[in-house]
Amino acid sequence: MKKVGEIIGCITDMAPLEWQESWDNAGLLVGDTNMLVSKALVTLDVTEAVVDEAIEKGFHLVISHHPLIFKPLKHILPENTLERTVIKAIKNDIAIACMHTNLDNSRLGVSCQLAKRLGMNDLHVLEPVDKFDVEVGGGMVGFLEKEMDERDFLDMVKRNLGAKALRHSGFLNKKIRKVAVCGGAGFFLLDVVKRCEADAYVTADVKYHDFFEADGKLLLVDAGHYETEQFTKELIADVISKKITNFAVSISEVKTNSINYFV
Repeated sequence: MKKVGEIIGCITDMAPLEWQESWDNAGLLVGDTNMLVSKALVTLDVTEAVVDEAIEKGFHLVISHHPLIFKPLKHILPENTLERTVIKAIKNDIAIACMHTNLDNSRLGVSCQLAKRLGMNDLHVLEPVDKFDVEVGGGMVGFLEKEMDERDFLDMVKRNLGAKALRHSGFLNKKIRKVAVCGGAGFFLLDVVKRCEADAYVTADVKYHDFFEADGKLLLVDAGHYETEQFTKELIADVISKKITNFAVSISEVKTNSINYFV
């Protein structure tokens, strides 16, 4: 048995909560840091189905990437899925923690995992948040082993991420070698991507008019929010397992992607 705080500490050692954005709500959201647990369930999102899975399988700690509680709650009543999930977790002594933008801003975090899945090397943080520490910040930039044409690059991204579809800006008929990535909603980094002269930028949640901002300078690719962040689950589980070898960590079997595709 380990304390909840000790398990969470495995992640915050590499991604301190001080690294989260001011608007975020990372950390322990439900439960007690001194509560003893024997195993943890890891997910990208905490849903009712995930808590049901935790109850069924005897997990008393759920660790997610996205915060269960993000906006202030005015009451906790069984009127919507968020409040029902909180009630169910509390009733069943299930602690819930999230590692969100602190993990986004970690050199070894979300975007690093995405870059590795795309076979990139020579990786560097795209936009350091501290001029004295270039290892902390959003996104990653690096290089493919070999340059690829645009269609082959998109095919590789789709295949490696298991994406149903990709949205992208117009082809420029240029080779892709230097690539920037940001797991989740990363359009806000586009100007930084342009300055580093990347050939392509893979991120998610790009709006219609945002694609015009590629402006003939790079291939802008929206690969999906879930698709670009899904490997965070394996990262969290792996970090805990390596630091505490006698503690069980499992990845949730619930698919929490909120977007479905009709093809």
